[in-house]
Amino acid sequence: MKLHIGNLPKSVTDSELSDLITAIAKPNTLEIVKDQSGTSKGFAFAEFTSDDEARAVITGLNGKVVGGNELKLGEARPRKGDVRAQTPTA
Repeated sequence: MKLHIGNLPKSVTDSELSDLITAIAKPNTLEIVKDQSGTSKGFAFAEFTSDDEARAVITGLNGKVVGGNELKLGEARPRKGDVRAQTPTA
């Protein structure tokens, strides 16, 4: 399951976010989304092997205050382009 981690303080580093998440479950991938200048856009994605791990991270971190911001976690929605790729064809 892939999670969207929103309302991240722009000052949070990759290692700080990794430390928060890996205390609960080890993600397969973890990425803070950044603009062209390398500045955080305030959200990230993490992907887990099992849905149970992802749900544990949601339970453990959703609403947690980090750097003055209350984190918002949930299952990531597919991008518009990804939805078409998954649509069955006749």
